[in-house]
Amino acid sequence: MKKSVLVVGAGIGGLATALRLAKRGYKVEIIEKNSQAGGRLNQLKKDGFTFDTGPSFFSMSYEFKEFAKDCNIEMPFKYMALDPLYTVNFSRSPKTYRLYKDIHKLAEQFKDVEPDFEIKMRKYLKNGKALFNDTVDIVIKENYNSVLAYLITLMKVNPVHLPILFRNFWQQVCRYFSSDDAREIISLVAFFLGRTPFDTPAVYTLLSYTEFEHDGYYNVEGGMYKIVEGIVEELRKENVTITYNTEIVDFVANGRKLDCLVDQNNRQWRSDIVVVNSDAASFRGRIFKRPKFSMEKLDKMEWTMGPLTIYLGLKCKLPQVEHHNYYLGDNFKEYANKVFQSSGTLQKPYYYVNVLSRNNPGCAPEGCESLFFVCPVPDLRFKKNWDDKDEIVNSILDDFSKRINQDILPEIVSKTIYTPVDWQNQYNLHRGSGLGLSHKMMQIGAFRPTNFDEVFKNVFYVGASTVPGTGLPITMISSKLVVERIEKLKY
Repeated sequence: MKKSVLVVGAGIGGLATALRLAKRGYKVEIIEKNSQAGGRLNQLKKDGFTFDTGPSFFSMSYEFKEFAKDCNIEMPFKYMALDPLYTVNFSRSPKTYRLYKDIHKLAEQFKDVEPDFEIKMRKYLKNGKALFNDTVDIVIKENYNSVLAYLITLMKVNPVHLPILFRNFWQQVCRYFSSDDAREIISLVAFFLGRTPFDTPAVYTLLSYTEFEHDGYYNVEGGMYKIVEGIVEELRKENVTITYNTEIVDFVANGRKLDCLVDQNNRQWRSDIVVVNSDAASFRGRIFKRPKFSMEKLDKMEWTMGPLTIYLGLKCKLPQVEHHNYYLGDNFKEYANKVFQSSGTLQKPYYYVNVLSRNNPGCAPEGCESLFFVCPVPDLRFKKNWDDKDEIVNSILDDFSKRINQDILPEIVSKTIYTPVDWQNQYNLHRGSGLGLSHKMMQIGAFRPTNFDEVFKNVFYVGASTVPGTGLPITMISSKLVVERIEKLKY
């Protein structure tokens, strides 16, 4: 008979892992700190508006198809390809760049600033394709039992890519493009990993290939939370229960076996196997009290940005604004080099705006818009006090109004703000880091917190801060890798 599994956390990694295991005959139950499933992939309903609170589009759709096939289900949500992928606007120019997947069509927009853009872009993407093909299946989609095993795997990668290990994302992009507009736009994808192009390894330029050629980006019909609702419904069919408002605060162990976890009401949760979907680094320190993951040690690690998110309901339409939009200032390098540590400036030259109601009219009352803003800010190590959040948010909304030539402030009928304090408290994110540990070279692969516990043989981890990393499709891979671990477990 298959063993029982307790999944701690109903984020996308926990939900996917629970369904994979339930389909394999395990008896699975889930406990969740908050009142609804989804983790950072969540939903806010307020004043008649619906907002996605976290990710607003996804890539690598084939990972979701593989998940559905593995679980023998129909795709539990509907999605459609984005083209253009998103728009980019600079404060130095009224021009709006639309990032089409058609490279010739894309290049037309750069003819005044980078006349040979198409030739350069095709060379750049060819290199990204080679990186992708030579690393993703070999390195990213594998479990590692030791650092040595990881290093041996790296030796299988085509040595032609060795020089790229000594560059950052920005340096690699600058080898192909000369104009500020092209360099900054192509480098934007580094922010999707929660860092900047100046501290993200150049190997991740392979993401440009996934953007424009390999698979692209996708919207979810009805909003991103439909992914969560779809998987939760499939779990219901498998009789997997989710107990909400339950936070783990302690544990009981017997040698190398975890006997049970203890919640805030002193209830003990027992199972043969535990899968932790809470942050893999933070949980080890906060619950298991591992010295290697103490607060002091965690603070010395490199984390992703602290997100400042704004959810607005407007009593008007914004026909001039696309679904996915990035707004940049005129001090890209200065801003990127300070954004994670400097709390003294209110100028926010980089932020993202998602008009969810553009393609999902049910998310806002008739004649209204549902908007979601994300601005990267310092985490709580560098900016502890957010009493000035309204001032900062107003500076962003003022800037946005000027960019779109329409004052939205009088049109606001619903406003909700999440600072890094809120993200930390709601989801136990270390210092309010939005995407967990960063992807610097010494924090990826076997150097990342493992998906198996170093003490308890029956405890495993899934999600952003364990292997292989952050992002929705990567978390789907994470769920597949941890299930492989569990299937090989000897009782």
